[in-house]
Amino acid sequence: MSEPTFLSALASAILPRQKTLSGIPAGRGGWWPIVGESFSGAWQRNVTVKFDSVAVYHAVYACMTLIASDIAKLRVKLVAKDSNDIWTEVSNPAYSPVLRKPNKLQNRIQFYESWVLSKLSRGNAYILKGRDNRGVVTSMYVLDPNLVRPLVSDSGDVFYELSADALSGVTEQVVVPAREIIHDRYNCIFHPLIGTSPIVACGLSAMQGLYIQQNSARFFEGGATAPGILTAPGAISDDTAKRLKEHWETNYTGDNSKKVAVLGDGLKYERMSMTSVESQLIEQLKWTAEVVCSTFHVPPYKISVGQLPSYNNIQSLNVEYYSQCLQSLIEAIELCLDEGLGTGESLGTEFDLDGLLRMDSATQMDVLEKAKGKLTPNEQRKRLNAPPVAGGDTVYMQEQDHSLEWLSRRDAQPIVTPAPEPATTEPDPEQARAFQALFEKDLREALNAA
Repeated sequence: MSEPTFLSALASAILPRQKTLSGIPAGRGGWWPIVGESFSGAWQRNVTVKFDSVAVYHAVYACMTLIASDIAKLRVKLVAKDSNDIWTEVSNPAYSPVLRKPNKLQNRIQFYESWVLSKLSRGNAYILKGRDNRGVVTSMYVLDPNLVRPLVSDSGDVFYELSADALSGVTEQVVVPAREIIHDRYNCIFHPLIGTSPIVACGLSAMQGLYIQQNSARFFEGGATAPGILTAPGAISDDTAKRLKEHWETNYTGDNSKKVAVLGDGLKYERMSMTSVESQLIEQLKWTAEVVCSTFHVPPYKISVGQLPSYNNIQSLNVEYYSQCLQSLIEAIELCLDEGLGTGESLGTEFDLDGLLRMDSATQMDVLEKAKGKLTPNEQRKRLNAPPVAGGDTVYMQEQDHSLEWLSRRDAQPIVTPAPEPATTEPDPEQARAFQALFEKDLREALNAA
């Protein structure tokens, strides 16, 4: 069955024109691509931070691409809950195909990279759902956040205004209800439907870093010669000053900055700007990068900024990075997929974290050794990407260990109190005299025989 166009699939979902919709004002760092007030009073001074400009700063680019690639490399699993409330991976023809191949243009890694990059850079990720004639979601497209605008009706229902986007199949401007859009938003500080990017907080630092680099580029483009002034011991006319200035710029700047200047008549060249050492250029540049890392919650060493941790434990470092940076983003995508695909309570999506929290070989073997008695040998071999072996589906324990079932049966047995021993009775006097007489007879016969 060929996939219908988006407009035909959404024909029944387009909002009737008679309803009144209110657009959400563009907040600081919302869907509008400019941070109008990166600090108090910035708008009055015409100081703006453009997302496209900030994104080229090395720390911003490194943080966003690191997070996006680390999430995108994780495989998304369709899992089902069994009677023991344990989630295991399954396959379902209604959900598995779109999870493996979200759309005809992108594979799953490219799709989730686009999802996360849109969320980090603009604070919002809008995913348009494509359905077949049965209403099953068969494709998902990440929309350009500049072409999407949330709307709210008088009754409080949420809609989205989509501008034409040929790449995703939207050929004209339409308004669709919220059920046709997966809206993953980040840090809704100013409005529940408008997420804000970390760039709102680090944009000014990123611009400062860009200005530092631009200034350095111009400095080295001029032959690493600091700007300065020519001074004369006495008064000179404007024509003389102009002639000296043109002579200096022609012969001793740019490619000629390395030439030896010969000054006469008491002329002196004095530097006006600070050197990189005096301005602490490297320290300032490092500080701006650390500010960017703090807003994205990325450990600075992950993007080669700052000191590496002194302890050598890869898993611990990855767990820290996951818990403080990736976990909320990953779980938000999982919930958005569950709700957007309508998987219900017994089915869900889950990222395979083994690709992220991977241990070194020695630690991994040590953990598997300690897992004996809890995992079967085949389950342990699966962790090593090794095939199962015959007899490997049984959990083995040491001989002196007892199964929980046996201990349960033993504890269920009633407590038996041993019967008391019978009391000792006195010997019969007649039997004692007869025994004594017999003993004496045997003794006399033995003496006589001797």
